[in-house]
Amino acid sequence: MENKKNIIEEMNKRGPKLIGMLGGKVIDIDEEKVSCTFEFNIGNDFCHSIDIVQGGFVTAMLDAAMTHAAFVHNKEITGVSSLEIKTSYLEVTRAGKLRVEGFVIKQSYKTAFFEGRMYNEDNLLTATASSVAKLIRAPKEP
Repeated sequence: MENKKNIIEEMNKRGPKLIGMLGGKVIDIDEEKVSCTFEFNIGNDFCHSIDIVQGGFVTAMLDAAMTHAAFVHNKEITGVSSLEIKTSYLEVTRAGKLRVEGFVIKQSYKTAFFEGRMYNEDNLLTATASSVAKLIRAPKEP
């Protein structure tokens, strides 16, 4: 695997603006586990009921970690388009620092199956997700 630190820096530099708005950054990747771990620092601007993170943002963070795991696994993949996402809210997710892990469970040439997990600062699992996505690859050179 290329220098892990360089890959993480590049992923953070090229990441979508939404991830930055949510205070997110890639903190770890594992090619063997086909995983990507993010840290998000969520402020109250993304909450309802004072400090409870709105469910759509929880799903967005899980989606980011899951889809980025595909980029770690295969450098030909240039985009990932979600076809289906299921999120389970196990506990209230409150504003603050969150760790979000995404994993590729199975991948074919055109699709991938993902799982994600979200943990709060006390390492309590607050949400999980599963997803199916279409993989977009760089065009083959003639």
